[in-house]
Amino acid sequence: MKFNKLKYFPAALSMVLIWASCTSPEKKTDRPNILMIMSDNQSWNHVGSYGDQTVRTPNMDRIAKEGVRFTNAFCSSPSCTPARAGMLTGQDIWRLEDGGNLWGVLPVKYKVYPDLLEEAGYAIGFQGKGWGPGSFEANKRPRNPAGNEFKSFGAFLKDKKEGPWCYWISSHEPHRPYVEGSGEKAGIDPNKVKVPAYLPDHISIRKDIADYYAAVETFDRELGEALDQLKASGELDNTVIVVCSDNGWQMPRGLANLYDFGTHVPLIISWPGKFKQDVVADNLVTLNDLAPTFLQLGKVPVPADMTGKSLLPIVEAGKKDEKPRDYVVLGRERHAFVRRHGLGYPGRAIRTKDYLYIKNYEPNRWPAGDPPFYGDIDPYMFNWPGETKYYLIEHKDDPKVKSFFELGMGKRPAEELFDINKDPDELHNLAALPEYQKIKQELVAKLRNYLVATKDPRETNGNIQIWDTAAYFSEIDKTPKPSKEMQKRFKLDSSYNYLK
Repeated sequence: MKFNKLKYFPAALSMVLIWASCTSPEKKTDRPNILMIMSDNQSWNHVGSYGDQTVRTPNMDRIAKEGVRFTNAFCSSPSCTPARAGMLTGQDIWRLEDGGNLWGVLPVKYKVYPDLLEEAGYAIGFQGKGWGPGSFEANKRPRNPAGNEFKSFGAFLKDKKEGPWCYWISSHEPHRPYVEGSGEKAGIDPNKVKVPAYLPDHISIRKDIADYYAAVETFDRELGEALDQLKASGELDNTVIVVCSDNGWQMPRGLANLYDFGTHVPLIISWPGKFKQDVVADNLVTLNDLAPTFLQLGKVPVPADMTGKSLLPIVEAGKKDEKPRDYVVLGRERHAFVRRHGLGYPGRAIRTKDYLYIKNYEPNRWPAGDPPFYGDIDPYMFNWPGETKYYLIEHKDDPKVKSFFELGMGKRPAEELFDINKDPDELHNLAALPEYQKIKQELVAKLRNYLVATKDPRETNGNIQIWDTAAYFSEIDKTPKPSKEMQKRFKLDSSYNYLK
């Protein structure tokens, strides 16, 4: 009988195709999707599951029940652009040159996890701010370092091809300006708001916080909508969900400050069936740890220059972090263009579970920006609502308010030390007290050793001022013009010039 080779060709071809589909990187089922939903300027403690009894965050609380809630998570820098740059690169901000500033660039030589995942077969997308504010075009990056921009998560899900994906929902909420009266309109009673001890307890400030809470609740609804879309897509079970914020809230001593209120952020990670559920982790971590975490999830080698540390040993079921950190190190360079000649307010901080030590490199400068704007506190150009800041400035000579004004806007010493357990609002600087000198020197040594090891120019190159002269891509900030209403209210000039 004559053997017909062609007769068996279709079956053989099918076997080859099945084998290829099983071995192709794009088809691996053990590489999960990654969905990150990030709020903009939300402190860690303003979430129901973190203990806030006023703000309503049912969706964040639900993810916390389904995953791991971190109680000691920090951003690398209390400023949007560098915090996001550190997260994308997995590196400390002082290693990123101009990337350590707001409204700057992220040099192309620094690899970001979206590019690395995309090279390994992931579909990559984001919506909202992503990396920024800044100019990725100025140093010829082909796109925002966050990846390919989409109008919505739904558009991304419809557009993407088959295979694993990584998507970043970068919300605007609860970034200022808040809608005045939105808190009360949303049913938030200002009298039930908790006012931190570094702010005066006044009804205008309570209402401002209530408006912030309303914006937080808007973010939580955005999270809920994204989760509904994910479930409808049928990909919920194979998706790692990360919920976090980029910085602390926009209040005096918050955003742009190395105090906890500028750096301590919520972080919740969930993957039902694969990660631990309803677990609280007190490990000291930073957003920089997300890059190596995402790469490991995608089976992508983690670059050796990443200073972040994968969170998988903490979140994976049945595992334990054998080498938890004793501390994290954070930094600040130039936030907004709010001092003459574009000078920043450089600082570094080391945070343990018990203490916060801050080194201010230029204590002669105004930490909140030059008077009369104090522009590192929003609203920095006096053009939109911001009653907490306005109240402090308007009543700075009132004996009952003066100390609060100084905490937020006054100059600071070169060294600050706070006992977190005894003084959670970080009001009492212990750096000069004799009984704290041993603790302070231990922290100083650890901080310097870490900065030298990670090649921070401020410690290795004679305090080089590379960040003060870097380009700033928002020209309007350099010559602020307060609104006519604020000119009258605070007796301001119609225009100022920080370039002179």
